[in-house]
Amino acid sequence: MNAPCALRNRREAGELRVCWGEVEQVISHARLRGACPCSQCRAGRLKGAISLVRDDVRVERIEAQGYGVQLVFSDGHERGIYPWSYLRELG
Repeated sequence: MNAPCALRNRREAGELRVCWGEVEQVISHARLRGACPCSQCRAGRLKGAISLVRDDVRVERIEAQGYGVQLVFSDGHERGIYPWSYLRELG
């Protein structure tokens, strides 16, 4: 999957806006954090653990990784890399 044409992190609103050509997705920071694809978070979800994510969690930084983005959250979590296809599924 190709990269989006634009990413806009709206910290104050707690949302990430992702532009896929003519379609714009809006994904909350809390949703992104709760769906973190890192191995630790995925393992917890597979075991049935429910991760409680605070509504005030924010994406502090976005690091390009070629096939997706690494998101750094205000709670210190920074292990997940969100491939473009996964990011699109979340919206």
